[in-house]
Amino acid sequence: MSGIAPLPTPLRLQRGGELFEGVVAFESWGSPSTARDNTILLYTGLSPSAHAAATPDDPRPGWWDPLIGPGRALDTDRYHVVCVNSLGSCFGSTGPASNDPRTGRRYGKDFPELALEDIARGGRAVLDHLDIEQTHTLAGASQGGMVVLAHAALFPGDAQHLLSISGTAAATPYAIALRSIQRDAVAADPAFLQGDYPTDAPPRNGLALARKIGTVTYRSADELQQRFGRAPSREGRDFAVQDHLAQQGARFADRFDAHCYLQLSRAMDRFDLAAHGDPVQVLRRAALRSALVIGVRRDALFTLAEQAALAALLRAAGVDTEFAELDSLTGHDAFLVDFASFDALLRPWFAARAHASL
Repeated sequence: MSGIAPLPTPLRLQRGGELFEGVVAFESWGSPSTARDNTILLYTGLSPSAHAAATPDDPRPGWWDPLIGPGRALDTDRYHVVCVNSLGSCFGSTGPASNDPRTGRRYGKDFPELALEDIARGGRAVLDHLDIEQTHTLAGASQGGMVVLAHAALFPGDAQHLLSISGTAAATPYAIALRSIQRDAVAADPAFLQGDYPTDAPPRNGLALARKIGTVTYRSADELQQRFGRAPSREGRDFAVQDHLAQQGARFADRFDAHCYLQLSRAMDRFDLAAHGDPVQVLRRAALRSALVIGVRRDALFTLAEQAALAALLRAAGVDTEFAELDSLTGHDAFLVDFASFDALLRPWFAARAHASL
C-alpha cells in the first residue's frame, strides 16, 4: 500500500525552522496485528524512496525486495512493514523540491534547515496516521541506521526492538570530510546558480560528480579490483571503472534533487546522539528490549568500529544486543546488494522476536 501522512502544522524542526502543511510519503506491506504491535518502521538511506519492495500499486522490485514479503526475512505474514520516504527527500515527502504552500513557489534553498530528528518526526507522523501507538522494531541502514537512534531518543518507549545497519551515533570526521567534498561538487557547478537553479535546468554535472565520489566510498577497493581490474573503457574513457562511475552519476542526477541532497547530507553530518544527553541514559530511557547492530568489515564510510561502539552503548543501557560482523566485498552498500548475507542474519532475529512478542 502507498500513502501520504500529514505532518502537524506547523511542524517545528530540530534546528529552529517550521514547515506548514507538510506530508510524508510511505509504503507498507502486510497488516497490523489485532494488538497493533507488529509494525516494523523502516527508515531509508540518503537517496532511496519508500519503495522498499513491490506492491500491488507498484510491482517494480524495491530496494529491499528480496527481504520483505511472505516467508522472507521481514515476513509480512507476521509483520506489518512500513517504509517512510525521508522528510527532505524528493519522492513524495515535503522537501526542498516541494512547493511552499505559503508562497506557491518551490522551496529550493529556502527550505528550513533539516535534522535527522525531523525525519524521525516524519516517521512518527506516519505511525499516528496509521493509528499505531508503538512499533515492534525501528529499523534502518546507513542514514536510516542513524535515524532509528534519533527516533528512540525523541520518542522513548516507541519501539520494542531496534535494528541498525551500518549507522553511527555520530558522524566521524572522515565521513564528514567526504560528504563535504560531495556538497562542494554540487555547489561548484555553474548551473547551481547559488541555489537558484530552475527546475528544468538543475546542476546535473555537480550532482553526478558528487555521486561518483559517493560510489567510491560506498564500495570497497577489493570489490572494484575484482569487478573491473584495469579493464579498458568501452565508452571512450581510459578504464571500465570510469564507465561505471559515469553511469552511476548520470543515473543519480536524473532522479534526485540537488537541494534535497545537500540538506540530507548535512543532516547526517550534524547528527549526534549525545546532543540528547548521555547516550547510555538516552538509550536506557528508550526502553528497548533488544537490538541488532550489523556492521560490514570493508565499510570505510561507517566503520566496523562505529558499529561495535554503538552495540556497546546499547549493552551499557541494559538492552539485549547482538552485534554481527558481515564480511562483504561490497562494503557500505552491502545492505543493498548482499541480500543472501543479510537474509541469514535478519531471518532468525525477526523470527525469534515474532515468536516472543506476537
